[in-house]
Amino acid sequence: MNIGFDNKVVIVTGAAHGFGRAIAQNFADRGAVVHACDINADGLEETVALCGPRAKSHILDVGQRAQVQAAVAQIGDVDILVNNAGGVRGQVGRPIEEISESDWQGIFDVNLSGAFFMSQAVAPAMKRKQAGRIVNISSGAGLGISLTGIQAYASAKAGQIGLTRQLAHELGPWNITVNNVAPGFVRSNPSTEKQWDAMGEEGQARLLQNIALKRLGTADDIAAMVMFFASDQANWITGQVISVDGGK
Repeated sequence: MNIGFDNKVVIVTGAAHGFGRAIAQNFADRGAVVHACDINADGLEETVALCGPRAKSHILDVGQRAQVQAAVAQIGDVDILVNNAGGVRGQVGRPIEEISESDWQGIFDVNLSGAFFMSQAVAPAMKRKQAGRIVNISSGAGLGISLTGIQAYASAKAGQIGLTRQLAHELGPWNITVNNVAPGFVRSNPSTEKQWDAMGEEGQARLLQNIALKRLGTADDIAAMVMFFASDQANWITGQVISVDGGK
């Protein structure tokens, strides 16, 4: 399947490393104009350098609606939005009684509110053009439980999956598709490397044993599913959640 995005305008959030960087590079390699967004300035510049001259960087906290509106207004009309920004914001699993309001809200801001604010900002132009693609990156934690035990992360990712389905029905009349990729565990950034190390040899072996293919995937495996959802081949697919996890 030959997928191309010549001159399509794409926003990828959380693009400073990991899935976001791989997604941005895959779009750039296929001819897109890529707007890479993140709060990590150094990582973002590395991503843009890897993507080439058609990529642009934007320092953006997706959990801040005013920032999102300003960034999208600067970028202009967008053909494809990938809501990849997320993560656990440095938190680790703790008992429910130890979770503060800011701990809870911080994870929701980036994982769920950010996806909503970004989608809200690009929707008017997509409606005018009668075309658009929104791809959300959730997690296996949104379909089951979080390996880290972080309550807010599992809840926010489950909420993002619900948002995907709701927006698919709301935006469908304008030929805008909204789909979701739910990755399994992938060693793709500093946080996942810490999680992998914390598992120890026994935990690592147990994780691999529970995967049908008996191996971990890569960030490019996640990007491949995003490319499909964003392509013309997925023209009649919306509101779907696809697990890319090696088989569970």
